[in-house]
Amino acid sequence: MNSKLVQRQKIRYRIRKKVSGTATKPRLSIFRSNAEIYAQLIDDVNGVTLAAASSRDKQILAHKVTKVEKAKLVGNAIAQKATSLGITTCVFDRGGNLYHGRVKSVADGAREGGLQF
Repeated sequence: MNSKLVQRQKIRYRIRKKVSGTATKPRLSIFRSNAEIYAQLIDDVNGVTLAAASSRDKQILAHKVTKVEKAKLVGNAIAQKATSLGITTCVFDRGGNLYHGRVKSVADGAREGGLQF
């Protein structure tokens, strides 16, 4: 495997040892590919995904903006889904990526949408 991917996987495991979500305070997990970005609210106690949003959703695809701006829209969308479920707080899981660029943009969008972490 690529050494960069191996290093990211090690970071991801290190984060997951410390970060866990519950039904009242789920884990906001971010997955970033080269083209898209995905966000999930996960209850690790029951092993259930409570809500999900991605840059492939129809509402977000309709906007013709940069990847960083799409990431902010994803964060806003996941925050709206969380508030409709009655969730106001969560734990942020950056998925081994640096807190920079698109990952930071998702976090900022979620904060603007009303999530606290």
